[in-house]
This record gives sequence, structure tokens and C-alpha cells, in this order.
Amino acid sequence: MKIIHLGKFYPPEYGGIETVTFDLVEGLNNQGVKTDVLCSNKGTETKVDLINSGYQVIRAGTLAVINSTSISLKLISELNKCIHQYDAIHIHLPNPMANLAIWLIRPDCKVYLHWHSDIVKQKHMLKLYAPWLRWLIKRADGIVATSQQYADSSKWLSPNMEKVSIIPIGVADRIKNVSSDLVNKIRTEHKNKKIVLSIGRSAAYKGISYLIEACKYTNNDIVVLIGGPGVETFSNLIKKLGLEYKIKILGTIADQQLASYYAACDIFCLPSVYRSEAYGIVQVEAMSFSKPVVSCDISGSGVSWVNEHEKSGLLVPPSDPVALANAINKLCGDDVLRNKMALYARHRFEQELTAEKMVKKTISMYTEKIPALEKNKAAIYGAERIDALFNNEPALSARQIQQKESAN
Repeated sequence: MKIIHLGKFYPPEYGGIETVTFDLVEGLNNQGVKTDVLCSNKGTETKVDLINSGYQVIRAGTLAVINSTSISLKLISELNKCIHQYDAIHIHLPNPMANLAIWLIRPDCKVYLHWHSDIVKQKHMLKLYAPWLRWLIKRADGIVATSQQYADSSKWLSPNMEKVSIIPIGVADRIKNVSSDLVNKIRTEHKNKKIVLSIGRSAAYKGISYLIEACKYTNNDIVVLIGGPGVETFSNLIKKLGLEYKIKILGTIADQQLASYYAACDIFCLPSVYRSEAYGIVQVEAMSFSKPVVSCDISGSGVSWVNEHEKSGLLVPPSDPVALANAINKLCGDDVLRNKMALYARHRFEQELTAEKMVKKTISMYTEKIPALEKNKAAIYGAERIDALFNNEPALSARQIQQKESAN
């Protein structure tokens, strides 16, 4: 079996989906499932990297990025050149460019969709994109949802549950990457205050502004460290609120230092407020380091499935700085409770949220027998079917298409 994963980007580019793709691809190759990667490059150049002499990553040149979508004609041509080598393509969504590539190329291999999130923010773009997305779901042989909660709440997934496999995101155990010297340096720098770590991009749905406002109500023996690309933009808000003594902006944390920051903190906070946060991978990373989590109970998201309330951490209502502060104060102020939740967080990680378990379930999805959706290619790819999707008309069956062509 030979698989190609199609994603937006791939490490060293930073992001939750990129992390999942990396851990999955590495794990599949380690299990003997030959797996390569096709993604967009941040620049216009197309290049091929050979990773650990084991698998290749094709980074297709990108013309521009519009509404978080890489515009890469090279991605289409590169897929067309190599797809015949593979038994299946595994597409990480949302990714309209990948959707377009499959629609144009019409590969004969199996197609699996990894549904990381619905398109929530770009509603106007979604109206134009929806017919292609419906077509891709129809074409798919299988769909990965990261939690039952998210699948049930998705208008795209809930009608297609017969195709859905629930495969929670797991992460690699990176405890061995901790530097005790760096951990001691971090804790000494903050004078042994209780450390709250938060990592995320500066996107609005990440709720970082609510965490900053919450620091107006946190105890003075608590310091909040905020890391991630673009978070420097919150420096002005911190100064405006006079909270420089309670908050430190870290910016992007180097990969080789990230494990040490998780190890140094006392609790982790994910303040995301919208369903765009479909899972919260950083929660799992924190739990792998035995850290309790404070996060928001977002309706229809898998965040609250990952962080079990009053077991691995605390859940609070979204967009509520006072509730966020109260939860942080509670965990930081109660050593017994914090240590109890820390043990459960690590146990939950080991039992359900490891990269190994994610890889094993993915291989099972690849190898299980999936009923043929429609053997006649005309019924899957025909122009009549595409027109029907755009016009919200019922799709024609293969037999109806054949009858229509005969009549013409």
C-alpha cells in the first residue's frame, strides 16, 4: 500500500494541521505504510525534500495566499504527475486548492478526507465553494472526523456518517526533548511564580484577547506566557491594560524549546472561543506533559471532549474573561487538585491520544473494505452531475446519464 497525503503546508511550517500531518506521515512510514506528502510551498519555487531518506515531501510553488487558501497551479500539475504511483490520496481539509486538484485530475485511486474543521469564517467564499465540497464528499471513500461531537454538529459530516471514521488526533510523546537547564531557566526567570502557558496563532477565534483581559482578575503570583506566530500584535493591548507584569509575549517558540516550555508551566490554557477550534491539539500536547488544561466549552467542538471537565482540567464558557480567570486561579491555588488533574491528563493521553493510536486507526481505515459508492465513473465525474450540484438539482444516476447520451 502506498499513500500520498495532500495538505496546505508541512513542517517546518507551523500549524495544528501541519503537526497532525507530520505525526501521521511519520507514524505510517514507521509502520511500513509507504507515505509521501504533497503540499504548497511558501514561495514560488517547487522543491522536493527527502525526509530521513525515507519519504519525499513535494512542496509546490505558490502564487499567492487568498482567504487562507494557497493558490498553487503547480500543486495540480505535481499531483497529476505522481498520482498514478499511489493506492490512495489522503486530503487534509479545509483545503479548496486540493479539492480543485481532485476535481480536475479525477484520480482512480481511493480518496480519504481528513476533516479537521468546517469552513466557519469565510462564509461568502463557502457559498461559491460549496458545490465542489459536496462533490468531494460524494467522491470520498472515507472521511476522518477527529471527534464524534464535531461530526455530529457538522452539516457536512452528519448526513454522511456512513463514511465517517472517528479518529482522535494523537501526538508524539516528546518528553525526551525536555532540557532541564531550560526548564530551570524559565522558572527562575519568573521567580517561581505559577506559570500559565498558552500557545496559538493570532487568529480571532483563538481568543487570546480574552485571556489577556482575564489577567486583570488573576492572582499576582501567576504569570501568563503566550507563544505562537503573530502574537506580538497583542503587546499594545497588554500595555493598554497595564498588565506587563502579569503577561509575557514569547512569539513563535522554536521546536527544540517547545517541550521545555510545556514542562516548565504549571497549567495550560486554550482560550479559543469559536467552533473554528475543532479540537485543540495543543491541549493534547500539554496533557502529554502532565499539565492540566483550562479551555472553553465551545458548542459543537471537540475541545471539550479532549479536555474532560474536572478530570483533565476545567472548562469555562467562551468569551468570559472572569470565568477564565477564576479557573486559572483555582488550579494555580490548589496544589492537590492540580496534581490530581495532572496525573489524569497524562493517563488520558496514554490511553487515547497518542500518535501511535491515531496511526493504528488510520491504517485500519485504509485496509477495511469500503462499499463501492458508484462504480460507473460517469456517475461520479460526469458533467451532468456537476451541473446538478451547482443548480441544487438531484444528481443523475449512471443509467440516466447513459440514456440521455443515447437520446442525443
